[in-house]
Amino acid sequence: MDETGWCAPIDLYCERAGVGFWAEPVNAVSNAAFLVAAFLALSLWRRAGGRDVWALVLIAIVAATGIGSFLFHTYANRWSLLADVIPITLFIYGFFFLAMRRFLRLGAVGAGVATGAFLAAGAAFPAAWGALFGPGANANGSVSYFPAALALIGVGGLLVLRARRAETVLANRKNRAWAGAEDDDTRARAFLDKVVAPHTAGTALLVAAATFALSLVFRSIDVAVCGWLPLGTHFLWHVLNAVVLFLCVRAAIGARSGVAAA
Repeated sequence: MDETGWCAPIDLYCERAGVGFWAEPVNAVSNAAFLVAAFLALSLWRRAGGRDVWALVLIAIVAATGIGSFLFHTYANRWSLLADVIPITLFIYGFFFLAMRRFLRLGAVGAGVATGAFLAAGAAFPAAWGALFGPGANANGSVSYFPAALALIGVGGLLVLRARRAETVLANRKNRAWAGAEDDDTRARAFLDKVVAPHTAGTALLVAAATFALSLVFRSIDVAVCGWLPLGTHFLWHVLNAVVLFLCVRAAIGARSGVAAA
């Protein structure tokens, strides 16, 4: 067996006790959760009109994430590691760009700059974390995902705060300048656009962030619990992370179509 090239074996998780294809059966099979998430998201996409190209791309990446992770937890070598890492990385930065456009309503240039800054911060984060807490505090390789969780919290929280501020402003306008100046339908549309949609999307992203944080806990403790739980906990990272990706895609579809995404 090639110990240095693309087929060099990698053993990172508690469940793996050998070199066979099915040495991590639960970790491998649990990737079906991503395919289920992609299928459910595709059903939502169709019901929303089936014209949202960006959401469809994200759905395809969700499915690719499951396939790539399955390959890594069966072949467990260098090339399959790339198959595992590349799709989830594409989802993180692709969704961030879409969130800047669709939730925060930045222009294409602004969203691109924000995404570039997020990419740079994400690349630097593991080294900064190691400098603060020591090289051994990498949470079983989970530290690289911390910026994504923080981004979900930041964008979700900002949307909720914006919605609350807009609700106050709209209430004041209703009592003053709006009196007799606009019809009820216009006011209702403004309320939905400025308050309900951002609050709904923000709540969805905060729920996704909480779920992601829990999934990171299970990813981080996989090796630590190996002594008394030979199965490990990495499979729970797969299941919960699939839920996170579904929630993110659902929020994006809801923001585009005007359908509630909470």
